[in-house]
Amino acid sequence: MKLNNNDVPLNVIRRLPRYYRYLGRFAQEGVLRISSEEFAERMRTSASQIRQDLNCFGGFGRQGYGYNVRDLREEIARIIGIDETNTVIIIGAGNIGRALADNISFEKRGCTITGIFDRKTDLWGTVIAGHKVRSDVELPQFCEAQCPKIAALCIPEESARSVCETLIALGVTNFWNFSHFDINVHFDNVNVENVHLGDSLLTLVYKVNRPQE
Repeated sequence: MKLNNNDVPLNVIRRLPRYYRYLGRFAQEGVLRISSEEFAERMRTSASQIRQDLNCFGGFGRQGYGYNVRDLREEIARIIGIDETNTVIIIGAGNIGRALADNISFEKRGCTITGIFDRKTDLWGTVIAGHKVRSDVELPQFCEAQCPKIAALCIPEESARSVCETLIALGVTNFWNFSHFDINVHFDNVNVENVHLGDSLLTLVYKVNRPQE
């Protein structure tokens, strides 16, 4: 039975982008339909996991036929919201902020950068990915006029809390957080994806130093 979106487990939601990415590969390879078993083999997961995840949103497959690759990819895009316009501002025009703007295909993921901000005066007016870096003092006026949905935080931990408080007061409650500040602990009713690159590296280090016997 299809679940209400609010009841879908977070782990299922986190797997949807990976399904979407693999379906894109299948489409590029000319695959028209694929069984859950073939899908699972390519992704190195289980067919039952794929079926259970997709059943949260209605299923989409047919017994004896499998999944139509193009149709399923379009459905997952719709579920995620890639077909919608999600405006993004980047806070922090340093190395991480610049890397995001230059290298992430925001438009392919249902997002559009509308502004890049920094408090450093020497960065004001410089251009990153076609956007002039603005002063952070412009944020109130900009948010009132543009109503950005998402803020990517590429700033030091010590300034993240005050920036979050400012943005939340300005109506921004969705954060892609590259700082080390744990937003969820301090603020309610906000959506957060915390990205800790150091944690990811430590996970790999663990696997290197404790290989499976």
